[in-house]
Amino acid sequence: MSLKVKFLVFILIVLLYSCADYNAGKSTPKKIKQYYSSRGFALIYDEIFYIDKVISKKINNDEIIVMHNKLKKNTPVKIINPENSKIIDTKIFKKANYPNIFNAVVSKKIASILELDADNPYIEIIETKRNKTFVAKEGNTFEEEKNVAEKAPVNEIKMDDLTKKDSKSVKSEVKKNFILVISDFYYIDSANNLKKDLLKKININNISVKKINNKKYRLLVGPFENFNALKNTYISLNKLGFAGLNIYKE
Repeated sequence: MSLKVKFLVFILIVLLYSCADYNAGKSTPKKIKQYYSSRGFALIYDEIFYIDKVISKKINNDEIIVMHNKLKKNTPVKIINPENSKIIDTKIFKKANYPNIFNAVVSKKIASILELDADNPYIEIIETKRNKTFVAKEGNTFEEEKNVAEKAPVNEIKMDDLTKKDSKSVKSEVKKNFILVISDFYYIDSANNLKKDLLKKININNISVKKINNKKYRLLVGPFENFNALKNTYISLNKLGFAGLNIYKE
């Protein structure tokens, strides 16, 4: 091997080791944890929901308990009523299954402390850091949280795919007219056929077909005076396999 070739090989080895040392010295950026946050309507626990298998787990209504379908057991959370800024610091009691239209399942004790509107039980649920000592208690939001709660735009419900969402804008006021959209159809006969089928299977008397345009006919239920009135129909439809339902406010 000539001296020139040996010199080139030596230079190449030096460059390779230099690159290896450089890469080894680089630190991997630390992944920042994304904390869960969502606004929506809570399902206030009732024994009948467990008996009818609407909820998969049973709880004691006299205790401060919240269940969630995404957050794990013992995840620390803050439950807020944006209407009056009351909060509860607690943790997830259990992970449970329930209709996706609801943001969480809360005990009647929580509903009482937060003074939730039984007809429109709108809440915000926020996952918090684990390095804090959590005691289930009633409290008030910090000033910056209070400002967010007061200024947040909550104008309407529009749930295009309830299986993929965590939060949407929702109006939390008494006596609003809500519409539950089952599906849109190209042909009016298809909409009417499903309407007849549903009338045989569940007790709904305010189902109708609305013409949107010449190529779209909408099968809907409503109007409902409030969210609480709507939820029973939604649960009935959910049991029949209708999951990704849209909800609109008139």
